Amino acid sequence: MRQSDDKLRCSFCGSSKNEVKILIAGPSVYICNVCIDICIEIVVDDSRQSSSPLGLALPVLTPAEDIMSRVGPSRARKHEISSGGAKMEFIEKSCVMTKGDMNRVLARIASQIVENNPDLSNVLLVGIRRRGVPLAERLASRIREMDSVDLATGALDITLYRDDLSTVGERPVVNKTELPANITGKTIILVDDVLYTGRTIRAAMDELIDFGRPRRVQLAVLIDRGWRELPIQADYIGKYVTTTEKEIIKVMLPEFDETEQVLLVEQK
Repeated sequence: MRQSDDKLRCSFCGSSKNEVKILIAGPSVYICNVCIDICIEIVVDDSRQSSSPLGLALPVLTPAEDIMSRVGPSRARKHEISSGGAKMEFIEKSCVMTKGDMNRVLARIASQIVENNPDLSNVLLVGIRRRGVPLAERLASRIREMDSVDLATGALDITLYRDDLSTVGERPVVNKTELPANITGKTIILVDDVLYTGRTIRAAMDELIDFGRPRRVQLAVLIDRGWRELPIQADYIGKYVTTTEKEIIKVMLPEFDETEQVLLVEQK
């Protein structure tokens, strides 16, 4: 039986609906917007470790209980949730970008987009949920300041989980798309926070083709952390960060977090 809205809590950290910005419901669990990032990273690692000899990621079934047991004591120090549930903690290894760094990087990427696309009236900025959407909006704002051109923005909803994170396929699932116009003949600039295996970008491009035939598709990312599993590269990159498989790039934006920075963390 579904809990009443005022009693809904994240099944992983115990945060109530009033303590988080998003509480996603599955058939048997609820998960907050912060814990979902941790689960996605774990799922990606599991998929990599379960790869076939040919290098193709095989389907991985990860029960919510297994994810919970592994995430339980882990959470970044600066992201702790004060609630009745167990706190999760990461080891913070370094600060990759400060708020000022992010502003300068986005200004540079916006300038590069303007230089590489003479006809901005034919350009659409499409953010990949979750953090790619506000990044796309910021890029549009900076381009407006530079060239007085209002670029349309859209959103792709892509996630690595099915209904409740208990069944995970070998590729991301696109749940929702919000595009501002017909994309046929347009230049689409996909925007995401972190480029990792390339599977999210592959799913996003597959979804775009279902809506039309763009003239070309470009990719802008805040961080490229390597470890590609598909031949996908970004056209605009804020920063390259060398990582190990166990490390996690945590992009924090005020739309979802209490601060604005990029951290390199690792599960404790």
